[in-house]
This record gives sequence, C-alpha cells and structure tokens, in this order.
Amino acid sequence: MILKKMFGRGWLIATLLVFTGTAICIRLGIWQLDRLELRRAFNAQVESMRAADMLDLNQDIPVDIASMEWRAVTVTGEYDFENQTALRNQYYSDQYGYHLITPLLFNGTAVLVDRGWIPADGNASPADWRKYDEAGQVTLTGQIRLGSGKPAFGGVADALPEAGQTLAVWNNLDVANISKQNPYPLLPVYIQPNVDETDSEPPIAYQPVVELTEGSHFGYALQWFTFAVILFVGYPFYLKKQE
Repeated sequence: MILKKMFGRGWLIATLLVFTGTAICIRLGIWQLDRLELRRAFNAQVESMRAADMLDLNQDIPVDIASMEWRAVTVTGEYDFENQTALRNQYYSDQYGYHLITPLLFNGTAVLVDRGWIPADGNASPADWRKYDEAGQVTLTGQIRLGSGKPAFGGVADALPEAGQTLAVWNNLDVANISKQNPYPLLPVYIQPNVDETDSEPPIAYQPVVELTEGSHFGYALQWFTFAVILFVGYPFYLKKQE
C-alpha cells in the first residue's frame, strides 16, 4: 500500500526527490570517506619521510626522489640567477610579495629552491631580483617538496609562453613546466629551505604548518549517511501518517 502511494500520481515527484536526496547524501558520505583515506595517506607519507635520515643530494640522488616529499634534504651548490623565476601572490606578515624560485647547480645537475619571500615593491622584473643574489657556493637544508601545475581552488592556471620565450612570474610552482623553459634538466622536485626565525632580510624562507590529524571527515561522513537514512526510512512513515 505504501509503495503504491509512493509511486502514485500525487506523491511521485516527492518520492523522486527523496530518492535523489538520499543518493546525494550517500555520495557525499562516500566522498568524505575518500577524503579521509587521502588524509591518512598524506599523514603516513609525512611521518615516514620525517622519520627517514636526511638525504644528501651531493652523495645520492634517488631515482624515486619524487616519492620522498617532506623528507629532510641537504645540498651544496651554486645558484643560477639568470634562470630564476618568481611565484606571485605570496605574503609575509600580511605584506604582499613573491617567492624567488632559483635553480641550484650541483654535481652536473640542478634542483629548484624556493628561496623565500621578497616584497612586491621594487621587484617587478627579474632584473630587480638580482639584488638578492648569493654569490658563490651555498649549503642549504630543508625539505623535499613536489610542485603542482594545478591551481588551488579559485586559482589561475599558468598560460605557458610560446616556444623560445620564458615566463618569469608564475601562479603555481609547476616544476615540470618550469623545467621546460630551463636550458638544462631539473630534478622533479624542489627544496623548501628550513626557516631561520632570526632572519628578517628578504628572501625570507617559508615552511608550511602541517597538521597531522584526520580532520572532521569521518564525522561529516556519518552526518551524510544519517541524513540518507532519515530520508529513506522516514519518508514511508511520513506517508503512512498521511493516510
């Protein structure tokens, strides 16, 4: 009787809306569980890499270095300021600026280094950035990071220049595409140097704060599944009361 009423002419649209809402709630619950698994995988990656010994790139460059994001790393080499780029939309103490992304040459290869923040004022072109040059050999320590060509939510993808031209200022630290405009190969990762808390002279190094928690994904998943049950089970009871 209830099934007949649910799919009768008077309640058919409402029934379809309930079924659609139930399916959407279930899908959102599964999406939150998927995000939970991704978060757990991220946490495991960070914890395992932070537990690993520091990698000395002058001694060894693993072929699977792209799988070692968040591992401590050290390297000695010389910066190539002629081929450095900048990352826009970066802030330091609420002051707008850029991050300088500079290739470091060592042992016949090169890796990008996020040297840190510089103010936007007075730094509109690559020629302006040369006042931050660090001549000679440098040794730095930091973390291995992966770049990304995919913009964050609301971000803008980089429009790659035509052949023979270079893009000086980027929206995303896209290691793969920056590599394409360099005159020599780059490792598929970049280095984010450790922060010196006493450093107040640009470029100022930056390290993201990483929270190794599972967040609220499981709780949100339970909420969506609960909503689905309320819709799917509660709807027939509601119809019964209308008799």
